Amino acid sequence: MGKESTKSPLIIVAFGGNAISQENQEGNISEQFENSAKTMHYVAYLIEKGYRVIITHGNGPQVGNVLRRVEAARNIIYPLPLDICGAHTEGGMGYMLQQVLYNALRMKGISKTPVTIISQTLVDKNDSAFSHPTKPVGQFFTAQQIKEKAEKEKWTVREDAGRGYRRVVPSPRPLKIIEEPIIEMLAGFGHPLITCGGGGVPVIEENGQLKGVEAVIDKDLATSLLARHLNADMLIITTSVEKVALNYKKENQKFLDQITTWEARRYLDEGHFPAGSMGPKVEAAIEFSSATGNSTLITLPEKILEGLEKKTGTWILAN
Repeated sequence: MGKESTKSPLIIVAFGGNAISQENQEGNISEQFENSAKTMHYVAYLIEKGYRVIITHGNGPQVGNVLRRVEAARNIIYPLPLDICGAHTEGGMGYMLQQVLYNALRMKGISKTPVTIISQTLVDKNDSAFSHPTKPVGQFFTAQQIKEKAEKEKWTVREDAGRGYRRVVPSPRPLKIIEEPIIEMLAGFGHPLITCGGGGVPVIEENGQLKGVEAVIDKDLATSLLARHLNADMLIITTSVEKVALNYKKENQKFLDQITTWEARRYLDEGHFPAGSMGPKVEAAIEFSSATGNSTLITLPEKILEGLEKKTGTWILAN
């Protein structure tokens, strides 16, 4: 097994949760497999075209369901901490994606074997996010239920848009993907990789030892970090809209076909891209394209192929 030619460009594709679990569905395993198969069809096309591909993905709905199971079974079996829940979904979702991608590649006569790497993402234990948790996780509770949970479990909680109360956890910035050397080596051999699921399992370092923490890493920022360190030739970030827009869902909405990182930063600072939706994706694109000089495409999963032909999507280019 020889290393692939360095001329084979490396694309890192970050799939949002909508590529695997869709809002109008129950989200059961059968539906997730079906959605994953559709999504991996586009990845198989990229591999057929000669690209080396690394896939990352969100896991919000899946972790939410794991946490609901934890709550339902709390009086029967021991609970699971959030880092273990994240690792469970990295493995389970990776299994689905690598299986359907394997099948898609075989249908094209391509003998490459996808593999999943459960990754750990190093964060700073002194990150200010640990003092100001903001990321909602798990199910909704009534005021009385959440009061009991907060006292017993030492949770930070908040009311969520009139729908009830939820636990909130820190979302620190990713500093390093621990498994990066292995990811780089396998990508060099041309293997399609699935990694950094949900941003990876957050860990801190104490006295030279890694330790999991109850936090959530932004998937797009972790993906950008990996793409920068591997000097990927392109970053593709999929989302639930075909193009990035200014004044989204307003009368003066304007879709963007192509912008520079300088323009993207200005629009981000002006508040066009909220922190809970498009903000992290644009920030991830800015960081990647500024550091590498390479381009980022943001679009729908099913529009990747058209996007590569510059027919749609939003391209963010280095200045």
